[in-house]
Amino acid sequence: MTDVTHDANQKMIARDRATAALGITVHGYTPGNVSISMPIRDDMINGFDVTHGGYVFTLADTAFAIACNLNDNVTLAAGADITFLKATRKGQTLTATAEVRVQRGRSGIYDVRVTDETGDVVAEFRGRSRTTTMSTPTTA
Repeated sequence: MTDVTHDANQKMIARDRATAALGITVHGYTPGNVSISMPIRDDMINGFDVTHGGYVFTLADTAFAIACNLNDNVTLAAGADITFLKATRKGQTLTATAEVRVQRGRSGIYDVRVTDETGDVVAEFRGRSRTTTMSTPTTA
């Protein structure tokens, strides 16, 4: 993958306060595909001393959002589901890799694989997208 170069994605990422607050880093982007990562911090740990599933979902959802926003029309999630396969802990780094599966008209299906730093699969996510008529905001 190459560096993030698509203007619409750059605008979206620059304005995404949640992504910044979670310490998510974009590693590479090609149209319909993206790789991002997030370090697991102490405040992301649940009562069982493992990563809260909501953070794993958020990482996958963020990869999905970047992958499906290919132009200046905003694309949003129409639905998504996730299967958790492995617990992770504070100090680990999770990587989410999104890939477009099907794009037809305003609808798309994307798969996201979340792995830990050893390459073990932590979760599998499937997102369904819908492109809107909303334009990408121009201010931060």
